[in-house]
Amino acid sequence: MNINKILDEAIEKDASDIHFIVDNKPMLRIIRELVPAESGEVLTVDNMNEIYDYLVKGNIEADKVFQETRKLDTLHEYAGLRFRVNISSTDGIPIATLRIIKNTLPTYESLGVPDIVRRMTYQPQGLILVTGKTNSGKTTTLNALINDINENQNRKILTLENPVEYKHHSKKSLIVQKEVGLARDTLSFHEGVKNSLREDCDILVIGEIRDKDTMEAGIEMAESGHLVIGTLHTKSCAETIDRMINFYEVRDQAQIKYMLSSILKLVISQRLLPGVDGKLVLIPEVMVVDNIVSGIIRKEKISISEIEDAIQSASEKGSIGLINSLAECFVKGKLTLEQAKAQIEEKNIEILNRTIMQMKIKHNE
Repeated sequence: MNINKILDEAIEKDASDIHFIVDNKPMLRIIRELVPAESGEVLTVDNMNEIYDYLVKGNIEADKVFQETRKLDTLHEYAGLRFRVNISSTDGIPIATLRIIKNTLPTYESLGVPDIVRRMTYQPQGLILVTGKTNSGKTTTLNALINDINENQNRKILTLENPVEYKHHSKKSLIVQKEVGLARDTLSFHEGVKNSLREDCDILVIGEIRDKDTMEAGIEMAESGHLVIGTLHTKSCAETIDRMINFYEVRDQAQIKYMLSSILKLVISQRLLPGVDGKLVLIPEVMVVDNIVSGIIRKEKISISEIEDAIQSASEKGSIGLINSLAECFVKGKLTLEQAKAQIEEKNIEILNRTIMQMKIKHNE
């Protein structure tokens, strides 16, 4: 089969992902929709083995990882572009998902990331988290921030990624990128973070905080006078706090709450929605950790609604509530009202309507 022809079609149609799954035609994800590739037929088992060989390229170590774990994360280069590759299996047959990585990294402004997030990277130490569900643009936001720091600040930046998607080159900053995985630069995120304490970096970027060990090492790094920027798979700022605390046993939670309340500086939780013009729109929720939020974190029982109220009422400090983001995107004609309402609970729809009315009045003034 002509795999390159399918990749060419995906590039031409500006797809974000390509799916190779047995008994299906190759599928392209274009602005959130799955579309069959015109240049591909229904994939057989032989086709899937051919795709596997094409992507693994005879790499004995990579093949060993897949045979032992039935999963593999790697990179593929084609037509001047890099593809993030995940190979797994179904019924013992390899399947593959490819994410196209754009060569040109967008600026944080063009992404719609609020400026407070960039300004927070000037902090000498602390913890900044970029969160959201899968396919919410966390990696792109993270790399846009790295690029901005690299261009404007004189710092040593160390990144831990799996895999390395965007290749950065030292500009005003000194930058080191490490790939996490077997036979890569470091075995695990946790090991990479621990070793970074000896590498004299100013800013540590953790591509994914997925377990307690990595979280603890990141907190230790932030406490020792470094700025740590990481990502978490959570759908809101409040849920992020809850997830971090629940990494720990109940007996240890009081201590971790105290530590988080002092080192956590900012959380941005983002969503990507298809806009009315057919392009994806970033919906950010931003929580600047002030004294009020710190106090809520230290409480014996964390209240999600208290955190959400604190975000809504701290706009002068840079915090942005989800409802405000949705209302602003609707008023600017980027989203429909139905799309905005679908992102919040029924009980908050009246607040959304009221916020939209207030924004329209302010806009008309």
